[in-house]
Amino acid sequence: MRDTTLSSLIWVRISRFTSHSNQLSNEFLNRFELTIAQFDVLMQVRIHQPLNQTELAEKVTVTQGGISRMLARLEKEGYIVRKQDWKTKSIRLTPKAEAILERAFPEQSAFQSSFFDEVLSEEEQKTLYALMTRVHKHSLRKELPPE
Repeated sequence: MRDTTLSSLIWVRISRFTSHSNQLSNEFLNRFELTIAQFDVLMQVRIHQPLNQTELAEKVTVTQGGISRMLARLEKEGYIVRKQDWKTKSIRLTPKAEAILERAFPEQSAFQSSFFDEVLSEEEQKTLYALMTRVHKHSLRKELPPE
């Protein structure tokens, strides 16, 4: 453990926080009969509709194969409709999905915000946001080292 760098410890802490907060959010969203992945997909469709499956897959944390299965399930449950627009299928929310998101979004947003609001000042939150934005932008430019 002595050889562990501060950077490594930060990465572990962020990973653990992300995993735990996702678990709690999944449990929280269960009251709306949604998983966090489904919530993410529905919110992205809500914001960007109409969009196709490829566009949606780029915006969410679900694999291309996973998005296909998830969309089939969301369609079966009456949350989305897929309409053929010439060569591609566009995805839109149904009134059922809009209604559930009207209830779920403010509650989920407040729940997620509580992780930070309850322990960090506004200034600390701004600093954390700026730092995480820098790290995230750097990670987008990062490539795997050669084997």
